[in-house]
Amino acid sequence: MSARSVIRRLDAEVDDFCRRTRFFREPMTRGRARMFVMQHRLNSRQRNSVLKLRVATNCPIWDIKIGIIKACAQEIIADDEHGHGKPHWAILEDLGVTIGMSRRAIRRAEPLASTRLAWLAWDALMSNRYWLEGLIANVCAERANTPGYGTGVMKRHGWFGLERHRWRRLFGLTNAQLDFFGIHEAADIAHSNLGWQAVADHAERLGMAERVVEACRVNLTVWEHYLNGIADGGDASGR
Repeated sequence: MSARSVIRRLDAEVDDFCRRTRFFREPMTRGRARMFVMQHRLNSRQRNSVLKLRVATNCPIWDIKIGIIKACAQEIIADDEHGHGKPHWAILEDLGVTIGMSRRAIRRAEPLASTRLAWLAWDALMSNRYWLEGLIANVCAERANTPGYGTGVMKRHGWFGLERHRWRRLFGLTNAQLDFFGIHEAADIAHSNLGWQAVADHAERLGMAERVVEACRVNLTVWEHYLNGIADGGDASGR
């Protein structure tokens, strides 16, 4: 299987994920938005301080290893390139305060059962897998922020372009207040390009084509359940 064929199959998996996931297709509500802030803040910290670094540890290629670590540092320490010197989880926390949430409540939030299950699944998919499979787990959902997948606004502007559109309408926010989604549109394209290019460079050479496509499919299934869990948790909190 050629590198171009592998990329086409990965792109097809991401497109299917964007089209089928309830979280993208159903309306954004205030309860879902608040739950997204609480859960995704936790998830960003967990994935970037634990899970992605395990992939970096397993990776034997220095430039890719450093790229993973740099991306993690932007998410959890400081992003001078896209985030005005703040880590991404802190920018999301600020967004929660902007929509009326208490910073104390955001910081005291516990992971939903669905979030905990997602972490356990990702641990199995990232900690003890060949580095190229783990790298796909790092970036497959970030790839959804690249325009061209799904339908409508999401196809034109990517996942977080969709969220900027939905949150602006729901809360009447400005582009500056929606900075969390804006920085991720740029940062996640850069982060996911790292993984997509690595696959193009190495999957065929290593005989890993089928395994990386399967890794992408399984990881996006976990992401689907994680996001739909946020939707269900937000609906329950609203009741």
